[in-house]
Amino acid sequence: MSVLMFDDIVKSLKAENEDVLKEHGLDDKDMIFIKELIEGAKTSEWTYEGRDEDKSFLYEIVANKQNGIDVDKWDYFARDCHHLGIRNSFDHQRLLKFARVCEVNGRNHICFRDKEADNVYDMFRTRYTLHRQAYQHKICNIIEDMFAEALVRADRDLHEGKPEDMLKISEAIKTAEDYSKLTDEIFEQILSSTSDKLKESRDILNKIIRRKLPKFVGEARLSEKHISEEELKKTWKAAVEKYKPTDPTVSLNADDLPLYVVDLDHGMKDKNPIENVYFYSKRKPNEASVIKDHQLSSFLPKRFNEELVRVYYKNTDGNKEEQMKKMEEAEKCFQIWCDSNFGLQ
Repeated sequence: MSVLMFDDIVKSLKAENEDVLKEHGLDDKDMIFIKELIEGAKTSEWTYEGRDEDKSFLYEIVANKQNGIDVDKWDYFARDCHHLGIRNSFDHQRLLKFARVCEVNGRNHICFRDKEADNVYDMFRTRYTLHRQAYQHKICNIIEDMFAEALVRADRDLHEGKPEDMLKISEAIKTAEDYSKLTDEIFEQILSSTSDKLKESRDILNKIIRRKLPKFVGEARLSEKHISEEELKKTWKAAVEKYKPTDPTVSLNADDLPLYVVDLDHGMKDKNPIENVYFYSKRKPNEASVIKDHQLSSFLPKRFNEELVRVYYKNTDGNKEEQMKKMEEAEKCFQIWCDSNFGLQ
């Protein structure tokens, strides 16, 4: 979508002034180059047209598919850590001072001084921290899920009474022009609507505003690998149906207790991201290679990804005392399930 939006911007500028690119010293090859930078170098073979292979390091600046170290990440680290009040231990300005281009395996790469390995790791750790404490926060996730449900329910009916050729919400991604008009205003559009067809969506958004959110039952970390989300949901549903509440007046319904699986990593799934970064030494500044294990801190984790299993109680309507009883029973059921299944802890 970023490339489509860039094309749309160029198209609109050319409509005003056909020679706008030439006036800024740009040509069609530069346009190709910019779009390739946005997408990043995805393959090991050189198939790119914007620049020759000797300029391959340029493709590691905006969207680095080699190891994930790029200015896009640095930008949102600085922005989000500032606004969230989360400490950012990664120093991108220092890392820039120790960055240089070296040839590795016949191709030019952006490499860093070996003593900056811990600083590079701090970058990947910051990414994990932001996802753990903000982007994948237990409340953030459930609000996202509710908002998505509201949009799905409003998809077809939001533009009721308007021209037939007007796109649905889900179709706005087809063109950059329509996508650029899909702003946060849609939240207010649904809330202020009076259509009966949008009532379900309005109710969901009103619950978000009034903080009538699904209650968080519990969270566990998967200590075993290769357990599918489908299998986890299946066993959880069976556990809820099998569970006998200690309070005879309470009954649990698996449909009211959805399970979510959250993936957290350092940017390279289960791999150590440092293994894809090239470093040079003070004595050999023009020779770079992957850093050795003994040069890294012994405090690095043994695993670089984890899966979290979260359960919520989504039936927030009804008597508060009854809801509390069901929450207590749901927590007990979840604990029993964690203790007896899949190495959850």
